[in-house]
Amino acid sequence: MKLDVILGLQWGDEGKGKIVDMLAPRYDVIARFQGGPNAGHSLSFGNIKHVLHNIPSGVFHDKIINIIGNGVIIDPVIFRNESESLRQLGVDIRQTLHISKKAHLILPTHRLIDAASEQSKGRSKIGSTLKGIGPTYTDKISRNGLRAGDIFNPQFKQKYNELVAWHQQILTSYNYKPDQDINENEWFEALDYLKQFLFIDSEYEINKYLDSDKKVLAEGAQGTMLDIDFGTYPFVTSSSVITAGVCSGMGVAPGRIGNVYGIFKAYCTRVGSGPFPTELHDETGELIRQVGGEFGATTGRPRRCGWLDLVALKYAIMINGVNFLIMTKADVLDNFDEINICVEYLQDNQKINYVPYDYNEQIQPVYKTFNGWKTDTGICTSAVQLPDKLMEYVRFIEQETGVPVFIVSVGKDRKQTVCL
Repeated sequence: MKLDVILGLQWGDEGKGKIVDMLAPRYDVIARFQGGPNAGHSLSFGNIKHVLHNIPSGVFHDKIINIIGNGVIIDPVIFRNESESLRQLGVDIRQTLHISKKAHLILPTHRLIDAASEQSKGRSKIGSTLKGIGPTYTDKISRNGLRAGDIFNPQFKQKYNELVAWHQQILTSYNYKPDQDINENEWFEALDYLKQFLFIDSEYEINKYLDSDKKVLAEGAQGTMLDIDFGTYPFVTSSSVITAGVCSGMGVAPGRIGNVYGIFKAYCTRVGSGPFPTELHDETGELIRQVGGEFGATTGRPRRCGWLDLVALKYAIMINGVNFLIMTKADVLDNFDEINICVEYLQDNQKINYVPYDYNEQIQPVYKTFNGWKTDTGICTSAVQLPDKLMEYVRFIEQETGVPVFIVSVGKDRKQTVCL
C-alpha cells in the first residue's frame, strides 16, 4: 500500500485542516510529518469550531489513528492545552494519538531566542510566529536538540539544563532581556502530562501499517512557498513542507508515496514579510480579508490578500508532484464583478512564466480577467449546482496546470464541500 499526501501549495492557510477532516473517513491513519504549533488547522462542523496546532486533523473521527511524526516539533504546554480543549469537546485522544520518539521538543528558551532573533532583524524581520520553531529546528540540525523520547531518560534534566545554559549564552549575545521570566514549572508539568500518551518508533509503525494494507494520509503544515529550500527564502518556515519532507518526516521511502493532493485558495494570502506579487493594497484586498476572515488562526495577525498566482501554483505543483488539486474558499469571491488570475510575471520589462531565483518585490503580475459568478455558492452541494462562471475559472486552472481539480470548498463547514 502507498500513502497519500495532502499539503498546501501557497503560503499556508489554504484550509488543510478542513480537507483532512473531510477525507479522514477514507483512511485508517492520519500522520503529521513536519512543522509545529506555528500551524493552525481550522475545523468547523455542526456547532464545533476548533483550531489544531500540533495534533493531526483526524482526531474528530473515532477509530482513526493519528500520528505525530519525527519531523514535527512539539511544545508540551501547547500540546497539553490543545489536548484538554479537545477533551472538553468530548474527544479523548489518549488512545488514538501516537507520538514519535524522534519528534523534537520546543523549550521555553527556544521562544526567547525566537523573539530575540526577530527583534535583532529590525525592518528585515521575517514575521516569525514567535513559537520557537526556528531555534528548535536549529538545535535539531546542530545536534543539540532534545527529542520526545528523551523525557524517559534518567539524565533528561541534566541534558535540559545543559541546553538551557547554551541558550542563555545565545540570549546574552543578543543582549536580549525578556519582559517576564519563563515558566519552567509549567513546562515540566506539561511534560508529565505528555507521558500518558503512547510513544512509538513511528517509522516502523507507519511502514507496518502500509505493509498490512492500511490507508495512511500524510498531513503537511504551512505551504510550499514557505518551504525552507524552495520557498521565498529567507521569508520561509524552518522545515521541509513539500512531498519530499514526507520521506524524512515520517521515515517512508519515495516509492511509497501515492496520490498527492495539493490545496490552494481561489485567491492568495500571506502572513508576515516577504514577496507577494499579486498582493492587493486597495479596497479589493481589504474586502477579501474581511469576507474571507483572513486573520491568522495561530497569531491572529491580518493576512495579506491578493489574486490567485498561477505561476507560483504551477511551480508548487511541479515541486510536489501533485496529481489532484483542491480549491478552497471559492465562496469568498461570490460577489466580485471581476476576478483576476496572474498568468505571468513582468521582471525587468521581460515577461517570464517561472518563479525566479531573485523572487522579490520588483516582480509585477500579468493578469487574465474573468467575469465573477455573482452567486451564493455556499448552498451548493453538488458539481451541477456550481455556477458556470465558477466552473470556467476552475477549468482554466485545470487547463493551465494540467492537473484536475478534485474538490471545491464553498464554506467553513465540512458539509460545504463539493466533489467534482
